[in-house]
Amino acid sequence: QLQLVESGGGLVQSGGSLRLSCVASGSTVHYFKIGWFRQAPGKEREGVSCISGSGGNTAYADSVEGRFTISRDNAKNTVYLQMNSLKPEDTANYYCAADMGAYVCDDSIHEADFPSWGQGTQVTVSS
Repeated sequence: QLQLVESGGGLVQSGGSLRLSCVASGSTVHYFKIGWFRQAPGKEREGVSCISGSGGNTAYADSVEGRFTISRDNAKNTVYLQMNSLKPEDTANYYCAADMGAYVCDDSIHEADFPSWGQGTQVTVSS
């Protein structure tokens, strides 16, 4: 059974950077797409980014385009989210999720398309 574990969250000042990691176990990740989502208190979960099985296809939410970069190292069964120029509104619990039935990302990132989820890692950006 696939398990996803996120790490790398923390407290950072506005304008700073963080790199989140999502390590998968129980399956080989290069066969399917992985997404990053976030949920702030009182808000709905938002799709942030997605990467295809090979890493050749990616998608981003408009709110993070140009600031966040998703990548993967299939040899390490790990997907990364590099977050630069962080803003207070990026504060949220960040989750990675997998869709083992799909290889390529859609232009829009919907949580309903991702059946497998990690527990999340908290990112807090201070102003």
